[in-house]
Amino acid sequence: MVITQSILYILIVFVGTGGELFVSRAMKSIGEVTDFRPHAIAKVVGRAMMLGRMWMGIALMAVAFFALLAMLSLSKVSFVFPSTASSYAAGALGGKLFLGEKVTSQRWIGVCLVCVGVVLVFLGKG
Repeated sequence: MVITQSILYILIVFVGTGGELFVSRAMKSIGEVTDFRPHAIAKVVGRAMMLGRMWMGIALMAVAFFALLAMLSLSKVSFVFPSTASSYAAGALGGKLFLGEKVTSQRWIGVCLVCVGVVLVFLGKG
């Protein structure tokens, strides 16, 4: 069961974050949304759905979502959600490495605090 949970955890954190990075890259290529009227939003969604990156992101996020459902069937919610917060670290690192985002030292400190919290959750799993 530990191996299953480990695989699910990896899917939730890394595959889910990968999906978010793909969606972010797709939306950045479309450009900033400034018009929020229904017709304008429909046009943006239509353009987004034409991008392979968007579909890849949606697929990866779907895998992560179903892994989350499976994890919730195996573990307590009080463990699952705090422990998957390590996706914040994966997101910050992915944003920096794959999207070229500037991550400030203050943000890295926040990510480290989240990671300390995740470790505490894992240690208290018993």
